Amino acid sequence: MRSDFLRRKAVVPIALATFAGVSLLAFGVPAIGQGNPESLLPEGFGDPVEQAPAQPAGPTKAAPGRAQPTGLPDIKLPSNAAETQGAPAVAGVIEETGDLAASEDTLAEKPATYEMPPSSLRRVDKIGRLVPANGGLNADAFGGLHGKYLISLMHDMDAPIASRWASILLRRTLLSQINTPRDVKPADWVAERAALLLRMGEADAARALVQSVDVHRFTPKLLEVGADTALATADPAALCPLVQPALAVSKDPKWQLSEAICAALSGEAATATALIDRQKMRQGNGSIDVLLAEKVVGAGVNGRRAVKIEWTGVDQLTNWRFGLANAVAVEIPAPLFDTIGPRALAWQARAPFVPFANKMEAARKAAVMGVFSSQNLVDLYAGAALGMDPVEFVDSPGDLLRRCYVGNLEERLDTLRMIWGDAEDDQARYAAMLLTARAAAYLPPHVAFEGDINQIIPAMLSAGLDNQAAKWAVPLTKMEDSKVSMAWAALSLAMPRTGTTTRINRVKDFISDDDSSDGRRSRMLVAGLVGLGRLPASEVKAAIDDSGLDISANSAWSKAIALAAQRGQPGTVALLAATGMQAKSWQGIPANHLFHIVRALNQVGLESAARMIAVEAISRT
Repeated sequence: MRSDFLRRKAVVPIALATFAGVSLLAFGVPAIGQGNPESLLPEGFGDPVEQAPAQPAGPTKAAPGRAQPTGLPDIKLPSNAAETQGAPAVAGVIEETGDLAASEDTLAEKPATYEMPPSSLRRVDKIGRLVPANGGLNADAFGGLHGKYLISLMHDMDAPIASRWASILLRRTLLSQINTPRDVKPADWVAERAALLLRMGEADAARALVQSVDVHRFTPKLLEVGADTALATADPAALCPLVQPALAVSKDPKWQLSEAICAALSGEAATATALIDRQKMRQGNGSIDVLLAEKVVGAGVNGRRAVKIEWTGVDQLTNWRFGLANAVAVEIPAPLFDTIGPRALAWQARAPFVPFANKMEAARKAAVMGVFSSQNLVDLYAGAALGMDPVEFVDSPGDLLRRCYVGNLEERLDTLRMIWGDAEDDQARYAAMLLTARAAAYLPPHVAFEGDINQIIPAMLSAGLDNQAAKWAVPLTKMEDSKVSMAWAALSLAMPRTGTTTRINRVKDFISDDDSSDGRRSRMLVAGLVGLGRLPASEVKAAIDDSGLDISANSAWSKAIALAAQRGQPGTVALLAATGMQAKSWQGIPANHLFHIVRALNQVGLESAARMIAVEAISRT
C-alpha cells in the first residue's frame, strides 16, 4: 500500500541540518593568517558567480563562425605509457547512454512538470560556476568541437592524474561557464563533467556543477551522477529532490532506499519503516546497504531505530556505503578504501563527521591530488590541534607546523628540515612541501640558506607562490652553482619572464650534475624550457641532444593538442593535457608529453599553469 507521501512528485527535505555540508577548514593559525601569500592559480571555487540573466528554455545556438567538425582524433592514452613508446594508443568514440544527439527542440517539447514561471528557469546554453573574472575559462574555450568527442575524452580519462597542477587546471575547465555543444543534451554535458570531477576526488566541485541544473531537466545519466555527488559529500538529504524522477526511470534498489531515507527526514516515520522493511525482505536482513539506510532513517525526524553496523564480510566500498556511513559517523575500515580508489580518500578528507585526527593522511593525499590547497591543509592541521590536550600537543604534527612559524630562523629551519626529512616517497615528500609552502615563504631571502634552498624554492612553488620564490633570485646568484642547481632549475621555469632566455651553460651543468634515474630530471627541465620558449633558438638542439629528449615522434594525442592550441581552444588543450597525464605517478609521464603540454598551454594563454606543471615535473622526478 502506498501512502499519500509516495504519490508526491518530489520529496522536500526538512530538518536536514544534520546532513548539510559542513565546512571543515574554518580553523586557522593566527600567525599564518596575517599577510598570507596568495597562490598563483585559484584552488577553490573563487568568489560567488554572478547569476546569469534567466532565459526561457530553447534551442541552443552555436556561436557564429565557430561550428566545425572536430578534426581531432579520438584518444585514450594508456596509464602505463612508457617514455620510449612515443605514440599513444587511439581508441574509438564510446557509446553513450541515451540519445546524445537529441536536439534542444525535442527537449523543449516535453511537457513541463514544474510550477515555476519560465523566466525563473536557469539557462542551459552555458552551464558552470566559474567565469574569467574568478578563474574560469571563456565560454568558447572548446571552440566548435563536437560534444561527443569531448565527452569521450572525459569518460575515458583514468583519474586522478599524475600532475597536481594539471588537475587544478582541469577542475577550473570543468567548472567554467562554457557553451553547451549542440550535439549533446545539456544535462548529459553536465553529467560527464561532474562524473570526471568525482573521479578526480572533487566532490564539492561536482556537486556545485550538478546543482547548476534545474531538477526537471535531469536525464537518467545526471540523476545517477547527482546521487553520487550527494553520497560523495555525505549528504543523503541531497538525494531527496532526485528520488521521484529516478524511480520513474530506474529500478536500482538505492532509489527505494533513498525514498525511505527522505521519508524519515520529512517526518514520515511510518512510511520510512515500511519501505525499509520491504527492502529487508528483498535484499536480506544482513545487507550492509539496507542497514546503513536504516541507520540514517533512525537519525531522521521521529526515528526510533537503533542499528549497529558491522563491516564483517564486506569486501567492497561503494559510493552508497561511503556516503551513508559518513553521514551517520560510522567509521569505515581503512582497508576498504583500497577497493574504491584514491577519489574516496579525497572525499573522506572533507567529510563533516570524521574526526580531524582520522583524516590527516587522507588530507595529505587530497592536497597532492590538487583537491586541497596548501592553505586547506594548514587549516586542517590547525583544526586537529584545537581539540588536543596540551600535553599531547607537544611534538604532534600541529605542533611541528606551528614551530615552522615561531622562534628564531635556525629553529624554524630545523623544524622544516625535520618535516621534509620524514617523507618516505614522492607523495609524502610533495605533501610535506605543500604543508610548509607558506612557512618557507616567510623565510627572508639570504645567502646563508644555501644548504636548504633546493628545498625552500620547490616548497614555495608547490603552492604556486612564484612571486615569493622570485625574491630569492638575487641571493641565488651569489651561491655556488653546484649546490643550488635544483633551486635554479625551478626558478628558471617558474619566474614569469618575458623576452628573457636561460643560459645554455647553466643547462649543461644541470645535466652533468643530474643524479636522477637515467637523467630523467634533465629531460623534464629541457622539455619545460623549450616548451616555454626560454632557451635561445640557436641552443635548443644542443640542449635536446645533451639531455636525450626526443620530441620528434608524433602521436594522435600530440597532433590533437597541437591542433587545439593552434585553434586557440584553451579548454580543449587543458582536457588533452590531463589526458596526457594519465598515470599513477610522474614516473609514468614521458618527458615529450611534458613538452607538448607546456607548449600548448603557453600558446593558448595558460602560461601560469604551464610554468607550475613544469616545476612540478622536476620537483617530483
